[in-house]
Amino acid sequence: MSERKGSIGNARILPKEVPTPIYSITPFTLLDYPGKTACILWFAGCNMRCTYCYNPDIVLGKGVVSIMEALTFLRSRKGLLQGIVLSGGECTLHPTVFPLLETAKEYGFDVKIDTNGSRPKVLERLIARRLVDYIALDFKALEHRYQAITESTLFPEFAESLSLLNCSSVPFELRTTVHSELITRDDLRAMVGFLQQHAYSGPYYIQHYVNGVPVLGKLCRSIKYAHFSELSVDGIAVVERG
Repeated sequence: MSERKGSIGNARILPKEVPTPIYSITPFTLLDYPGKTACILWFAGCNMRCTYCYNPDIVLGKGVVSIMEALTFLRSRKGLLQGIVLSGGECTLHPTVFPLLETAKEYGFDVKIDTNGSRPKVLERLIARRLVDYIALDFKALEHRYQAITESTLFPEFAESLSLLNCSSVPFELRTTVHSELITRDDLRAMVGFLQQHAYSGPYYIQHYVNGVPVLGKLCRSIKYAHFSELSVDGIAVVERG
């Protein structure tokens, strides 16, 4: 999950016929793209309704920043930032990411995408066209818990995205947000087993749900699990983040 959103100025609301998929822009981050100075483009809308989502206004809201406005901003940051992050919401729902990233690459930016993995065909096209340099893939839950947590039946698409990334040369990370009411320690152990079975190796990041922050659903207070590293197995290092 990305750091909390920000905005740039008061975005001009364009006529309805002009696509405005971006909710807001965070003009600078040192946290969200590993090792790079970057900005974040927050895409409105999502095909999931995760109870613990920190950005309900983005998931349920409408975009107000057009692709042309975003590119104007990116052009002004050429040579000042190393990368851009596409987050949301779910950026792969928007076909306009392709012309956006084609131009962003011409400007010299590296590109990171935060995704729930529900659109593997889009990821495949982005990789084939060399429009993405790093991917953060959310592993929401195993299939038997997926619908309860995401209000979707998109686990097979997530699994396809994982398989795609395993076979690609694009660096990626896997991450899970944990609320003790939704995911148990045994669930996490089973999720590590699933990754083993699907040939994943590398770090697996666990992010604690932050109590007290407005979210999409209603949840009780989450209890933090300790010693996540004990869930690590050969080839997969379970790492606590945040």
